[in-house]
Order: sequence, then C-alpha cells, then structure tokens
Amino acid sequence: MEYSFCFPTGTVKYLFNSSLRELGQIAPPDRSILVMDADVHEAYAGLLADYRVLTVPPGEEHKTWETIKTLAQQLVELEAHRKTVLVGIGGGVITDITGFLASSYMRGMKFGFVPTTLLGMVDASVGGKNGVNLGLHKNMLGTFAQPSFILYDTSLLQSLEDTQWSNGFGEIIKYGCICDVRILNLLKTADIRYFRKRPAQLSQLIADCVHIKNKIVGADEKESGIRKILNFGHTAGHAFETLYHLPHGHGVALGMLVAGQLSQGLTGMPAAEYEDLRAVMIRYGLPVSCDFDTGKVMEVLHMDKKRDTGTVDYVLLQRLGKACIKPLPFDTVRQGLEKFRESLAG
Repeated sequence: MEYSFCFPTGTVKYLFNSSLRELGQIAPPDRSILVMDADVHEAYAGLLADYRVLTVPPGEEHKTWETIKTLAQQLVELEAHRKTVLVGIGGGVITDITGFLASSYMRGMKFGFVPTTLLGMVDASVGGKNGVNLGLHKNMLGTFAQPSFILYDTSLLQSLEDTQWSNGFGEIIKYGCICDVRILNLLKTADIRYFRKRPAQLSQLIADCVHIKNKIVGADEKESGIRKILNFGHTAGHAFETLYHLPHGHGVALGMLVAGQLSQGLTGMPAAEYEDLRAVMIRYGLPVSCDFDTGKVMEVLHMDKKRDTGTVDYVLLQRLGKACIKPLPFDTVRQGLEKFRESLAG
C-alpha cells in the first residue's frame, strides 16, 4: 500500500507493507548514505552491504549536537552534496538525528526513513519535526522538514522485546485519546500478543495513526495551533523521561495520566474515562505509577519549549477522543502533579 501526503513544505511518500529489501528502488546505493545505530547496523549489515553507512552509538544520550557535528564532518569526508539522499534506519533517535542533519547540511538535502520500532513507525518518523537534545532539555535544537519517503516493514518489529512494543503503544493510545476513541476501543479488545501475531491488523493500526497525525500536521505544520494537541502527555512526560531514564512512550503514558488528573478538574473529563485510560495502559505494559520528585519535574518543565510567559500550553481532555489546549499557570500544573502523587498513594 502506497500513498502520498502533501504538506506545505513538501510531499511525503508512505510505503506501507513494504520491505527493507526494496530500499534500493527508492534510494539507490550509489546516491544514498545510511544513518544507523551500531546495533541496527550489525543486524542488517549484510542486507545493506552496498551502501555507505554512518553509525552512532545506540541510546537517547547520543541524540546531541555533538553527534550532529561528528556526522556532518563524515558527510564532508564522503563528499555528500545536496543531491545525496540520507536515509535513517532505526528508532526515533535515529530518525530525529537524520532529519536534523539532512535539513541543515548544505542548507538541506533529501532524506527518508525506515523506522525499525513501533514508536518510530507511528510517531517519531512522521510529521517533519526533527531535533536533538540540549542537556536535560529534549529536542531544544531542531527543524521542521519533511522526509521524501517513509518505508514501513513491520517484519522488523518481530525481534523487539515487549518493552519496545509498549513504548510504541504509548503513542498509539495518545492518538485514541486526542482524536479517535475507536482506537482505544480496539485496544481494549486486543493486546501486544494479538498484534504481534496479526501483521495485517498491525499495519492497518499503524496506517490509521499516520493518517491522524498527517491530518493534524497538514493543518498546522509549524505547530502554531492545532498541532499542539499531539503533545498530549508530553509536557510532564518529557520530564519523567529525562529525570528517570524512561523510554519515551512510558514517560508519555505517565504524562497522560497527569493530564488526565488535571482534565478532571479543569475540563470535566469523567473519572470513569480516566480509569478506562489507566486500564488500557496497564493492558499494554505501560507504567501507571512513578516515585517522582515534584520539584525536580517542575524544574525541567519550566524549561520546556512549549511554555509561554508564566504559563505552559497544556493539552487536556474533555473526554476520551476530544482534546483541547489550555495555557496553565505553573502552580496549576504543580497541583496536578501532586494530585497524581496522591492518587498513587490511594
């Protein structure tokens, strides 16, 4: 299944139900350079032997400006130019690094992605936001630039542990919360094992999430308005992720629960729906509790790029499937974190 989506800054070709073996048809080895972490390179080196490859150590801690500088110098040494295609093969760290590097090298070169994690397939590779971290602050340096293509090979997911699957389902649950409650209803009837054994259903779920994100990004590519709802769970979630070294989807899950606590008091989200959300997270192996320091979380949140003077744009739920954006004073956010802590003690 193949389709294209036109954004203001460019058209992206989505190649669903494809195979890594078909990469040469869209990104020929003589005109392309691959970016992978060392683990992914080891796994697929034989299949990609004809390509020039740049490798980085695995892990979020390497999604930094220093890594970008090192890779840019290697591109110079390989005599890469604007007609060279840079292809990121890996999870969200690699797609972020690749997109940032490609959109800044020589003021922009073509790039594409082959996501190898569920999180990468449904979220990190989609939407044109590319960034690297600056100390404790996630994605503080970044660009808006769309890839030329994204190739989806769900067979690459079969070697992943359940932790990586639950990491991706954190973002899938987010889509159900903000836009389409039918996704949550589907997830209530299934589990990770179900999707592992049913590639057709998994591919359709991934495509549904991509369609949702594309519709939102297409209306607000530079995140000045409606696109902000994609940050549901991310404001506190990024702080949890950074401070407690959690996988991204796990941090977002905790952030969604904090947002749910705030939503019950500020937008009237029913308590029963909050419990439904919590139950779905448990079903997909996501954390629903965390021993956190409210003060430390607030310190990181104060530096979050989504803040405004004295407030932070917070994505809340009126109900499951319907989100809204509210500028909240930091004191209100602190109260939401404390209420979440109290709910854990109870």
